[in-house]
Amino acid sequence: MNKYDVIISPILTEKSYDGIADKKYTFKVASDATKTQIKVAVEDIFGVKVAKVNTVNVNGKKKRMGRSEGMTSAYKKAIVTLTEDSKTIEFFESLA
Repeated sequence: MNKYDVIISPILTEKSYDGIADKKYTFKVASDATKTQIKVAVEDIFGVKVAKVNTVNVNGKKKRMGRSEGMTSAYKKAIVTLTEDSKTIEFFESLA
């Protein structure tokens, strides 16, 4: 698996913005990616040092459009914490 296949996109919510000050970044990742693969991918792509990775499987929610019912997509979320001496990720600096 390619490192760009592991990390799909950043997750930009109010809760994820609060973690930026503590060097915690949230990403949507491939559903079959392991914590080790996520750590290596973040370190290679952004040039930072990762202290730990926490993962969460997010289930899809039920949604209705008139009479028809459906589900939103389920995905895997990773919260990546950087080490104290690591530099920040530049993509998120403009957002904080």
